[in-house]
Amino acid sequence: MLTVQFKLGWPLYLAFNVSGRPYSDGFACHFHPNAPIYNDRERLQIYISDAGVLSVCYGLYRYAASRGVASVVCVYGVPLLIVNCFLVLITYLQHTHPSLPHYDSSEWDWLRGALATVDRDYGILNKVFHNITDTHVAHHLFSTMPHYNAMEATKAIKPILWRVLPV
Repeated sequence: MLTVQFKLGWPLYLAFNVSGRPYSDGFACHFHPNAPIYNDRERLQIYISDAGVLSVCYGLYRYAASRGVASVVCVYGVPLLIVNCFLVLITYLQHTHPSLPHYDSSEWDWLRGALATVDRDYGILNKVFHNITDTHVAHHLFSTMPHYNAMEATKAIKPILWRVLPV
């Protein structure tokens, strides 16, 4: 299961919203501009992102045509697989912890969902991953905040959360 999750977890989440929250008003593909996860203001950005993804696919096709599929796998596929593994592993660890509650649909709301995560300290890797590992709660609460402000936000919210949330 972990092998499948590490290799296919991120692409399946993006393409089919596998393990994502369900949407009653449509299919939640991250590549579809009219998916229910986007508002009208974001639709143009999705079209631009999709054009970028298609451009990269075309570039990889051209590269494979000139250098071979094995070269694409070595130069692009293996690094992509490593990044996918790290992304899925880090996300999995941030959202699974014995102290984290699990809510059913009658209990879940945005704030409970945002706080159902945990910051984890990976030492030097925190800097490598732009501190998304040790500032994940702040990321959930302020998802549009630039990563370079996450450390300051985490320092500001920790004392408040420690007073409010049961340990």
